[in-house]
Amino acid sequence: MARQHSILSLILVILATFLISCGGPTVATAPPTYTTSQLEKIQEYLPEVLSVRDRSQELQKLIETNDWIDVGNFIHGPMTSLKQNMSYITSNLLSKDQPQARKITRDLLNHLVKINQAAANRNSQLALSNKQAAFADIDNFLQLLPQTSN
Repeated sequence: MARQHSILSLILVILATFLISCGGPTVATAPPTYTTSQLEKIQEYLPEVLSVRDRSQELQKLIETNDWIDVGNFIHGPMTSLKQNMSYITSNLLSKDQPQARKITRDLLNHLVKINQAAANRNSQLALSNKQAAFADIDNFLQLLPQTSN
């Protein structure tokens, strides 16, 4: 019987040692931050994004005057390069922000396709509503950027 008590005591000691070693203090990890390189890349592409965003009224005027060829040129020119710049910026965002940035970029592309289709069909109402949604996507994207970039 004494032998069973000593084996049981040994098992309890091993179990207690294991539980104590697993339950050590947790080390607080710092929240992810941007590296200098990431911030530089974001700063490199940000002015072009802001430049296109500031041309919102230009696209609206083209739609309102039914200048469909120039609407198409605007979509395939500055807006397409905007999408590309947003993709470059997305790859330099924190990993937690990248999925949302990709979703916004996809939404922007969908709105650009709808504007292009509306231009082909000469539908100014559809083009204007998607133009507003596209520029809202740009603003939503800019909100994901680090504060020092804005």
